[in-house]
Amino acid sequence: QLKLVESGGGLVQPGRSLTLSCSSSGSPLEHKAVGWFRQAPGKEREGLSCISMFDDSIYYADSVKGRFTISRDKSRNTVYLQMTSLNSEDTAVYYCAADWRYLHCSDSEFGSWGQGTQVTVSS
Repeated sequence: QLKLVESGGGLVQPGRSLTLSCSSSGSPLEHKAVGWFRQAPGKEREGLSCISMFDDSIYYADSVKGRFTISRDKSRNTVYLQMTSLNSEDTAVYYCAADWRYLHCSDSEFGSWGQGTQVTVSS
């Protein structure tokens, strides 16, 4: 069974950067599609970025395009989300999720989820 763990969240000032990590146990992430999602208080969970199994297809939501970058390090069995130019609207719990493939970067298409990591953007 695939178990995902997110790390790297925390408190960051507006305009600064933060990198989140998603690692797995039980099954490698190497041959999985992986997505990053977030949920702010009172809002629905939002798909931010997804990467396909062979890294040949990457999606970014308009809200993060140009600011966030998803990448995979197979040697470390980790998928990263590099976040730059953070602002208060980026404050949320961030989740990574994995599955064999995805058609849309939507939470309904991913079966394995981490517990989430809190990101708070505040001065």
